[in-house]
Amino acid sequence: MSDIIERLTEVLSSRRQADPDFSYVAQLHNKGLDHILKKVGEESAEVLIAAKALGYEHKDHNREAVIYETADLWFHSMVMLSHLGLEPADVLNELDRRFGLSGIEEKASRG
Repeated sequence: MSDIIERLTEVLSSRRQADPDFSYVAQLHNKGLDHILKKVGEESAEVLIAAKALGYEHKDHNREAVIYETADLWFHSMVMLSHLGLEPADVLNELDRRFGLSGIEEKASRG
């Protein structure tokens, strides 16, 4: 399942220094962290709206909207990580660390 994440990570890395006239990822990096964070926020809101619609009405177009908007959110989150010098593997390692812990235990361990 993580193969697509690995492939996308490579593409995002290669496009970070690309010409912003020809690469959306390069445009995002060129505009800076605040712009990237704004996109992550917008995509988060769109996921919430789509999920709420699916919660009210289980129709195929609502299901597809949740998937589509979540893909946008993950993509822009990966751009954010790249901009900050982090990788999806860092997040996956943290999820792996938490695996097997109850959410209550994990939250308590943060202090």
